[in-house]
Amino acid sequence: MFDNIIWQNSTDLLKDDILKNRLPGSILFYGPAASGKFSCALETARVLSCEKNGEWTCTCPSCLKHKALVSQNVLITGPGNKILEINAAKNSLLVMNIQNSRHLEASRYLFIRAVRKLTARFSPVLWEGEDKLAKFAPLLESINDNLELISPGKVLPDDSELRKIVDAISSDCTKLESTYLYDSLPVSQIRNFSSWAHLTSSSSSKGKKVVIIENADRMLDGSKNALLKILEEPPRDTMFILTTTQKGAMLPTILSRLRTYGFVERTVEQQQELIQRVFHTTASLNGEPCESINDFLQTYLPVAPDTVFSFAESFFNKIAEGHIPDVPALVSACSGFEPRVIFKIFLQGIIEVQKPLLSSGQGAETSAKLLELIRGAWNSVTVYNQNPAAVLEELTRSIMQLNFLNNGILRGQKSE
Repeated sequence: MFDNIIWQNSTDLLKDDILKNRLPGSILFYGPAASGKFSCALETARVLSCEKNGEWTCTCPSCLKHKALVSQNVLITGPGNKILEINAAKNSLLVMNIQNSRHLEASRYLFIRAVRKLTARFSPVLWEGEDKLAKFAPLLESINDNLELISPGKVLPDDSELRKIVDAISSDCTKLESTYLYDSLPVSQIRNFSSWAHLTSSSSSKGKKVVIIENADRMLDGSKNALLKILEEPPRDTMFILTTTQKGAMLPTILSRLRTYGFVERTVEQQQELIQRVFHTTASLNGEPCESINDFLQTYLPVAPDTVFSFAESFFNKIAEGHIPDVPALVSACSGFEPRVIFKIFLQGIIEVQKPLLSSGQGAETSAKLLELIRGAWNSVTVYNQNPAAVLEELTRSIMQLNFLNNGILRGQKSE
């Protein structure tokens, strides 16, 4: 039980609570990014539905469905960037297939699970009543059709054909995540999974229902209130598992209804070993071994993070000098900001570049207004699905106006 969640002592407490039947109906896993919270949520769902003893090696029908992420008893929702994990798993599968490695089946399984961690968020249960359901349905169908070609038990195609299949899956997943996945859990999905949670399970569906909400801190007030309502009166046979990297951003009234389990940052050595165990590779960044799982995953971006940061610095400096940046060229150089995490890195770059403003009173006020503009740009792209190019054009105008109203303060603070 929880053998696949390593170097996290919280799993000992979690296991003890399960074995002694004292696990409440709503729990929270909190801690740094890539510390195993989401994986632990999936494993908890499997253990609670296991028909035997909950061990990872169990082959009962329920466990097999949970391991393949196709159990009808689980709903996964909440924002999450899964494209980099999908691409890392894709590379592992391709390499293991070429080498005919003993890790080939593990890599196949890893890739399929990575894809379903994304596609599970597009369950019709969650999207019922939304126009987008019909729009993304063809993408889901294409992904599932291609997954069927490489499903466990089937002989994998040759290297070139396998690459075509997994590249098509990756491309469709990128479109699915970038175009349709909400960055903030909408109240409509909370109402939908609340209705689902209150339904009686069919006689063929054994085990406890589980709702997993990743990045639960990223909700607007309406969604928080809707979630609070269901946590106040949770259905008896449904477990709610929330995850967050920012426990302090959670609504106190929601926290009061959750039992919390803390996850810690793994050491560099532990993270490097985990990368080797899971992806069967030793990755490097700028010629040096990756020191974290996040660094490793970012090696699968189409544009290196350092390059994106340099573009952000140039963008800020041009505006500070009174020049208009070439936004179309910038968007093209940043791979159209696909996946969306590239846009996040770009905005983080601007935030870093403007930090010298904090050295003066007027600068601090300007910085606060600038950060508000950056947050607005992020929401425009991720929440309202606006085109990054149009958003950057608007951000350019807004920053230039802010600079003008503050007597060109950015020019004196731009990076050298």
